[in-house]
Amino acid sequence: MGKIVTALASSHAFTLVEPDKWDEYREKNREYYAQLYGEKPPINPRIDEEDPADNEVRYNRIRDGLSSMRQTLVDSRPDLLLVIGDDQNENFTVENIPQFGIYTGKEVKVFDRGRKEEKLHQCDQAAAEALLEGLLEKNFDVSFSERFANDQLRSHAHAEPINRVLVPDADIPIVPLFVNGIHWPAPSPARCYAFGEALSEIIRERLQGKRVAIYASGGLSHFSAGYPYASYDGPFGYGDISVEFDRKLLGYLSAGQGKKLSEFTNTDLLDNGDPELRTWIILLGAVHGAKAEVLAYEPFYRAIMAMCVARWDERDIASA
Repeated sequence: MGKIVTALASSHAFTLVEPDKWDEYREKNREYYAQLYGEKPPINPRIDEEDPADNEVRYNRIRDGLSSMRQTLVDSRPDLLLVIGDDQNENFTVENIPQFGIYTGKEVKVFDRGRKEEKLHQCDQAAAEALLEGLLEKNFDVSFSERFANDQLRSHAHAEPINRVLVPDADIPIVPLFVNGIHWPAPSPARCYAFGEALSEIIRERLQGKRVAIYASGGLSHFSAGYPYASYDGPFGYGDISVEFDRKLLGYLSAGQGKKLSEFTNTDLLDNGDPELRTWIILLGAVHGAKAEVLAYEPFYRAIMAMCVARWDERDIASA
């Protein structure tokens, strides 16, 4: 019987960039917004309220959280790491956007576009195929890719945390999983939670003897250049953060009430800058809503996002 030995989640993008680079990266993001919409968005005035020295202190909590997350992964000694992320026109474009997808190749070159670095990672093809077959039997119509263009995994939701934090030495086999986040419409939170529950069942039933770690990449609230603004009609704008919504959902996670996130609607996610939360909700389904340890949460307007790191202990997962 396979089992989940740890579960981890974090935001990505600016979360994996040191604070002295945030202004540069934010300007690049504003330029990308201009490419999409014809003009740069205004600079959020709350940036001026942030003190750089205080940001460094607060970011150190995120940095420590990422280090703890990495150490947890090492200590849990997994045979396999499932990496759940969304794709933002990197491996999948508007020519074909899967709602759920899985990579079934033997290996993949993980390309970190921010650092222009590429690392070859081994994948567990047999496990990926078992997950695919099991999900199809459980009535999830999952797309699959046995290879990508140029053999590269380019999705930054996967590539950045894999190469920079999780498996920088490429010493743990990976299986990348995809959920549609920013392309509207997208799977409901309830459907994502059920997808995670199905993953957990298949791990137990089909991955005999496998010690499996799960990582969810994305969130929390942020309104950056790639946001699905065409489908959005809420009160927030570029660079805003929905702190109240973030703290509400983190309260559920800390209390072991993760299943409550499955009760959110697609509109809840869209209105609060959190379409990427779907990756976390899939993870929550896999761990049956187990109690989370929130290692750090910090909203940074200078980084146009709220950052968070969390983990789930094997004992809590087993008892959920």
